Amino acid sequence: MAETRTLRVTGKEPVADDVVALTLADPGGARLPDWTPGAHIDVILPGGLTRQYSLCGDRWDAHSYRIAVLRERGGRGGSAYVHDVLAVGGVVGLGGPRNNFPLVPAGRYLFIAGGIGITPLLPMIAQAELLGADWQLLYGGRREASLAFGHDLLGYGDRVHLRPEDRHGLLDLPGFLARWRPGTRVYCCGPAPLLAAVERACAGLPPHTLRTERFVASAAAGLARGAPFEIELARSGTVLTVPAHSSVLDVVTAAGAGVLSSCRQGVCGTCEITVLAGEPEHRDSVLDDAERAAGTRMFACVSRARSDRLVVDL
Repeated sequence: MAETRTLRVTGKEPVADDVVALTLADPGGARLPDWTPGAHIDVILPGGLTRQYSLCGDRWDAHSYRIAVLRERGGRGGSAYVHDVLAVGGVVGLGGPRNNFPLVPAGRYLFIAGGIGITPLLPMIAQAELLGADWQLLYGGRREASLAFGHDLLGYGDRVHLRPEDRHGLLDLPGFLARWRPGTRVYCCGPAPLLAAVERACAGLPPHTLRTERFVASAAAGLARGAPFEIELARSGTVLTVPAHSSVLDVVTAAGAGVLSSCRQGVCGTCEITVLAGEPEHRDSVLDDAERAAGTRMFACVSRARSDRLVVDL
């Protein structure tokens, strides 16, 4: 089972309509694991609900984490619990941190956020400032009151472009991306329609210019292999069969090899496992093309196998 620890809620405040920010700390005041811009944690709520949230506070604060939680209308209950039940003094479990959305070195950055997608970009902006890099932010939402941390961002002056939809319409992506120059990296986080629009707008830019993080899984092609396959748990030598309509996560969990999971859509990266032998079939929205080709990692909730057997480090 992945290692988890307990954190206490030491602060809770609204930062936009339907968005609250939580400050979390070790109950005994212990130092928390270091993290880098783009990282997220798994918050384990009572009843076993696990949800993934980007860290959006000060990465140099070794004793507290900050996250922001959007109330998800029609969600599975995690955000409602955070908003309506979880209070200062309450405790949650922690998994991570882990980073599937790292900020790579560059001289210039263009950041694009939609709604709660601003959260992983906040520490990236702070890092770009620290390093003296040139950057610009385009941040959209349905209305001004829904732009979390919008007031704080105004302190950066004309590098921040707040564009609530009820006043400005859809984001002018071509106009913003016209600022691109060689050596510029583009980072985007937000809802699927925004990501799709940004991907289209960046189609003519050099490879690896754009990096995105998704809230929900991207559309995937049909399975290359829908047949059953075997998975060997290297630490015990146990060999399990993964049926055509079951996930690796379900099978290994039923066998007692606990793997922490959250989204079950191949988005958050929580259920990552190491592949020691065999060829995985990647069905996630986390790995890039080079990482898929390496075949050394997979996500148990959605990925399957192209080979007859996979050997994993469990």
